Amino acid sequence: MRVMIETATVRVGDLGAYLARPEGVEGGPGMLLLPMITGIGEQVRDWADELAGRGITALVWDPFKGRSTDNSTREELSGLLREMNDDTALAEQVALLDHLLGELGCQQAGTMGWCLGGRLALLLGAREHRLANVIAYHPTVPSKLAPQHSYDTVAEVGGVTAPVMVLYPSADTIVPVADFEAVQTALQARSTGATITHFYPGADHGFSDRGRHDQEVNAEAFKLSWPQALAFIDATTS
Repeated sequence: MRVMIETATVRVGDLGAYLARPEGVEGGPGMLLLPMITGIGEQVRDWADELAGRGITALVWDPFKGRSTDNSTREELSGLLREMNDDTALAEQVALLDHLLGELGCQQAGTMGWCLGGRLALLLGAREHRLANVIAYHPTVPSKLAPQHSYDTVAEVGGVTAPVMVLYPSADTIVPVADFEAVQTALQARSTGATITHFYPGADHGFSDRGRHDQEVNAEAFKLSWPQALAFIDATTS
C-alpha cells in the first residue's frame, strides 16, 4: 500500500538536495539517488517520490547546483558535466550519505544512479562500505576516460563490497559492449557482494529516460527493469 509522503528541497551543509520520505516516519531504509544529465529534473523527482511511497527515504544529489532540465537545456547541462570533478562529486555524495544515515536516521542506505550517476554509484560503492546496495542504470563507463574523469571504473569496482545491480543496453553508443563486459568481469571477480547484471538487446544508452520511450525497445527495457530494481532495493535494505 502506498504511504503518504513529504517532499522538500533541503540543505545539507553547503549542498542542495531533493528529499522525499514517508510522512511521519523516522528511520527505515534510505537510498541516495545520483541523477543523469537531467539533474534533479521531473523524472528523477518522480522516482524519489515513488521510493518514498514504498517507505524508503530518498535523497537526491544535485550535480549541477540547481540547474536541471526544468530550467536549462541539455546542451547547457552537458557543458556543466564537462566541468565536473570526480573527487568533488564523490565528496558531496559521502556528505549526503552521512546525512541519510545520521540526521535522517536511516538504518541502511544504498545508492542508485543513471548514466553519469551510474558511473559515480559504482565509484562511490568502491569507497563506501556502508552502502547496502549499488544500482547502476546504463552507467557511462567507456574504457577511454573523459578528460574530467580521474578514475577508471573497471579498476575501481573490485572494491565494492555491497550487492550490485548493473543494467546495460546493447545499443549503447557511448559504452561499447566490450567495456560493459570488462566492468561485469571485474564485478564478478569480487569475493564479497553479489553481482546481478541485466542486458537489454537493442535498447539505447539512457533507456530509462522517458524522453526515449517513444522507441518501444527502450520503454519495454525500462518496464521490465524497474520492478526488479525496486525488488533489489527491498531485498538489500529491509
